[in-house]
Amino acid sequence: MAKEKDLNVLSLFSGCGGMDLGFEGGFTIYDKCVNPGGNFIEEIVAKNVVRLKSTRFKIVFANDILKPAFAAWRSYFRKYGYSSDIYRRDSIVDLVRKHKSGINVFPDGIDVVTGGFPCQDFSVAGKRKGFNSSKDHNGNSINGEGATEETRGKLYYWMKEAIDITKPKLFIAENVKGLVNLENIKDIIQKDFASADGDGYIVLNPRTLNAADYGVPQSRERVIFIGIKKSALRPEALKALTKKSVPKKYDPYPEPTHAFVAKGKGLAGAVRLKDIFSSLEEPEVSSDLSQKYYSRAKYMGARCQGQKEVNLSSVGPTIRSEHHGNIEYRRLAKKHGGAIAFELAKGYAERRLTPRECALIQTFPSDYEFVIPNERRKNSFELSPSAAYKVIGNAVPPLLAYHIAKRIESIWELYFE
Repeated sequence: MAKEKDLNVLSLFSGCGGMDLGFEGGFTIYDKCVNPGGNFIEEIVAKNVVRLKSTRFKIVFANDILKPAFAAWRSYFRKYGYSSDIYRRDSIVDLVRKHKSGINVFPDGIDVVTGGFPCQDFSVAGKRKGFNSSKDHNGNSINGEGATEETRGKLYYWMKEAIDITKPKLFIAENVKGLVNLENIKDIIQKDFASADGDGYIVLNPRTLNAADYGVPQSRERVIFIGIKKSALRPEALKALTKKSVPKKYDPYPEPTHAFVAKGKGLAGAVRLKDIFSSLEEPEVSSDLSQKYYSRAKYMGARCQGQKEVNLSSVGPTIRSEHHGNIEYRRLAKKHGGAIAFELAKGYAERRLTPRECALIQTFPSDYEFVIPNERRKNSFELSPSAAYKVIGNAVPPLLAYHIAKRIESIWELYFE
């Protein structure tokens, strides 16, 4: 992250920092996650490990209500000189209200706003309540009081309010694929985002990206909304972005780098779990707390969620923000259908994925701590293994965010004066 930065990013619904890390760049990653033809590598760090190039983007404001997510964010970013003071733990509703009351909450000079607004209400894995969420903006039950503009399913609207205030040149909003299948919710969200700053934004048709097509060793589909401020655009860019079909030269969505769903010349092969796990020690001998501790939830039968063994020869499953009893197995015992014969022959124990393994599947670097002991209280955690699973599963894969950031960086001067 040493490169001089000149484009300020305001991050909302930041979680543990997946989108933030991706926009900053400069982090380490397994080498096969990077297509060598893309000119993304800064240096070779160790065997099979490279450091990505940094970007022009700098996080100047982050926000999330979840204490465990903040613990992970702070632990990593302070190692690179970032003050934890830029991370606000108020809800976005309260932040917007404070700013509108005359308190300067949001900094000036924001170039980009990012935000993965809450997805539980749109997720296929959840109850798919959409706008009819049963949670408020702080994640508390509303006890049958009815959905309002402040409930969890409508927090994207408060992201729109933050865009109204900060007037970035560009914004990126992320959510689960399930959103596009819920009635006309996609169209409503797109229209609401476009209305920011007095109908001041072009909001392109959202696109579903599969993270595995960008070197992430995981099948994970996410819907990406991109909005661009009309008054900031060069005339030729404004003309191009308002066409029915945006010319490829002006398209802000990144091209795939790996072949999972995507097809085409020059794509690297999808990244296999066996490759990213190759240097990991078993929990019993590891000194990495994120690898040492893991869910001990018992096997609950093949019909239950999260009871499958991962396929080491393919990409991983979608890492969910779930209770630790629903985390997939690293390996199953033979009596439960375990198929990793060479590991079973060595006597390796049946166990679920560790937080570190989940984090690597999400493309967080190996020095990102997810199990953090409490320095003031012995035998307790500031970020527990159970909480770690949840914040990792909630995150945007940093590598996917990185490719979005690098594409936007590459066309920034094409768009803006």
